[in-house]
Amino acid sequence: MVHAKAGRARRIVVISDFCDGDQPLGEDRSVAHYREDWLAGLRGPAPAERPVNPPPVLGGYLERLPLAAIRQGLCDAAEIWSFWAREGPPPAPEANGAITRRAFRTEPRIKPSSSNDMLGHLAAFGPPEILCVWGLGVDESIMQACQQSIKVYNSIDAPALRVPPEVSRHFDLVLTGAEWQSRLVEARHPGMATAVMPIGPEFASPDTFYPLGLEKPYDVVYVAAAQPYKRHDILFDALAKLPRSICALCVCGYGELGDDLRARAAELGICVDFVGPPGVGYAEVNRLMNLAKIGVVCGVDDGAPAILTEYMLAGLPVLANDALACGLQYITPLTGRTANAEGFHLGILDMLANVGTFRPRHTAILHWGWQATASRFEALVKAARRMRSEAGCSAWRVNLVTLPPGCPRIELDSVESRRRWR
Repeated sequence: MVHAKAGRARRIVVISDFCDGDQPLGEDRSVAHYREDWLAGLRGPAPAERPVNPPPVLGGYLERLPLAAIRQGLCDAAEIWSFWAREGPPPAPEANGAITRRAFRTEPRIKPSSSNDMLGHLAAFGPPEILCVWGLGVDESIMQACQQSIKVYNSIDAPALRVPPEVSRHFDLVLTGAEWQSRLVEARHPGMATAVMPIGPEFASPDTFYPLGLEKPYDVVYVAAAQPYKRHDILFDALAKLPRSICALCVCGYGELGDDLRARAAELGICVDFVGPPGVGYAEVNRLMNLAKIGVVCGVDDGAPAILTEYMLAGLPVLANDALACGLQYITPLTGRTANAEGFHLGILDMLANVGTFRPRHTAILHWGWQATASRFEALVKAARRMRSEAGCSAWRVNLVTLPPGCPRIELDSVESRRRWR
């Protein structure tokens, strides 16, 4: 048991770009007004103290990184922040285990998101030790209010940076999905620290996704949004080239193409069952994946999808489109295969014939499980703190190289001091 110590808890805050609602904000209140509301307890409790017991690392990509940071000792408490654009006040902050969730008023028509409500909270309680900003991000005023924080960014998509330069220049570390993304970040901000560590497939949770020992009536499962960029057409065209005895399961959490995908599968006369949209919880996703022999990732212009390692943790090897923009580093001889769109049907046949030769769960836990990633993330955060404190070191970079896979080497290169650690 870990007992809470006296004093202020060290926090990690993850800001999601999710906004609940699309109601225009209208006339807003001042930062000072929101600050007083937060201090008076009218907008919810103050930041949580550290949890008594080490929390389990469970859930999706929003939860796993902050929970792993607590387990690694980088911080004591975690919060996930999002935005609110509906009539009436945002919901009261919700504490779920070690994570507190807060929603802040915003103007939904403006991106990156701005929020006097969020600025008031920061004015009342101060910035967190680590601030993680995902996706479409926040405006510069919020970044400036967190000047003392170690600030981390991940686009969670194929574009390396989805925020303007006046925002991205504030980050201490940008996590990318591929080396080419890192090069684009460094081209915009020479010397900025980058690391290939996409938050979806990394920090993987073997307690959220795992084998169940079920019968496998489906040959293939595709867990992906019902949206064009997920390229269900590649899977459907591949199935149309295969015997009709080969069956697939498509699990769609959200998206506007659910009816279109069902109609297309029926038109082709292929064996496909659908679940969603809407989506189901993690436990049900895990059960559904366990009904299939292999998982597929068909997208091209996609960030490194979390489902890559989620399939693997459930015991499924993965067939990925060899044109996938980010995430092909997770496909190794022990975890799966790649194939082009034209030959995707051959990739399915090859993997089904050799499904017993893969070791996806063991490999995923060893190299991309939360313990492995949290250790590498800790080294990056400590490097950022150290380089900040060095006087005269105005530009630095971190290259995280994963040697055959999962053997980290960190190179810190200070423009001023030319110090290097391995």
